[in-house]
Amino acid sequence: MRSIDRTITPQLVRAARNFPAVVLTGPRRAGKTWCLRHVFPRATWHLLEDPDVLDRVKSDPRGFLDALEGPAIIDEIQNAPELFPYIRSRIDERPHLLGRWLLTGSHDYALMAGLTESMAGRAAILQMLPLSQPELGRTDLLRGGFPEVWARPGAADLWFHAYVQSYLERDVRSVTAVKDLGTFRRFIGLVAARNGQVLNRSDLAAPLGISVPTVSQWLSVLESTGVIVVVPPYFENFEKRLIKSPRLFWGDTGLLCHLLGITEHEALRRSAFAGPVFEAYVAGELAKKQANAGQAIKLFHFRDQQGLEVDFLVPRTDGTLDLLEVKNSRTISSNMAGPLLKLKAALGKRPHRAFILHPGREAPRTVAPGVLAVGLEHYLSSTRP
Repeated sequence: MRSIDRTITPQLVRAARNFPAVVLTGPRRAGKTWCLRHVFPRATWHLLEDPDVLDRVKSDPRGFLDALEGPAIIDEIQNAPELFPYIRSRIDERPHLLGRWLLTGSHDYALMAGLTESMAGRAAILQMLPLSQPELGRTDLLRGGFPEVWARPGAADLWFHAYVQSYLERDVRSVTAVKDLGTFRRFIGLVAARNGQVLNRSDLAAPLGISVPTVSQWLSVLESTGVIVVVPPYFENFEKRLIKSPRLFWGDTGLLCHLLGITEHEALRRSAFAGPVFEAYVAGELAKKQANAGQAIKLFHFRDQQGLEVDFLVPRTDGTLDLLEVKNSRTISSNMAGPLLKLKAALGKRPHRAFILHPGREAPRTVAPGVLAVGLEHYLSSTRP
């Protein structure tokens, strides 16, 4: 596989020129470490999952930090949150040293707890997700975006199996006390089957014989470790009675297809999950576009109690709201624009644009007044966040 310059690189460089510390979060194996070592080749690298290193850090955090020279990449720092106050004190002693601390972590909950308490105003926080369609130059829902799957596609099934196992054994147990991993594995499979649906915690709890609070806790694990993307409802300035539950999407369609037991492109095309998998791909690409621009991820869905649904609403930095209906079909007709036309009318004078997104690279064409049909790849490459 060719070396890919990550789209987030300019944001990393800008952050390192303006902050003493840069924190890069994101799922395991998304490419965080490779990217930092590529962008900052002079930085030393220290992995806080090596037992010897971690023992040294926990027994003598001051000594560990004092031994570091020049810019330092400290990988998986959530494993040693006691380092945060010591790094803060060093920043406060020499605030003019910018880009000195380059930190990564695989789940936001543990990271954010330490950052909020110790590093406020001292660190730029960026999020890296797996490879995006513009970075790869092609779309493949079965592979998704994890770099190692693209490097060794012939062993993708083995890689995803190992990823799930290591995720269960490491991240899940480190974030929360999940005692019954067998039930948690079944929970993951059930969430995969519910990909794209409006969240119903009772619907997830009942088949597994667990409580609704346990479902909420386990969903927070999936979200904090970057496995799922939670898309909340959009309700700004609406008088309608709206559905207030979020929709859940898997962040990587390769992992999603693995969990669904789909291993061939033709099987995916014939599957009842084909539409929801493509919707998950769109959600992931929209999230990557915002994250790679250094922005917080802001995706919404719309659904009211009268049955009006629009898949995604995406605020842009210029104040415009993009209304996106997703269709896993190359044949787009004017009747598909109905929900967008109704939502456009409800928005009134709020600046907005309306699109039907479909697979491919096709340029926009008008299918209804104020509604354009456009290939997802064209939309991603031509639209600024």
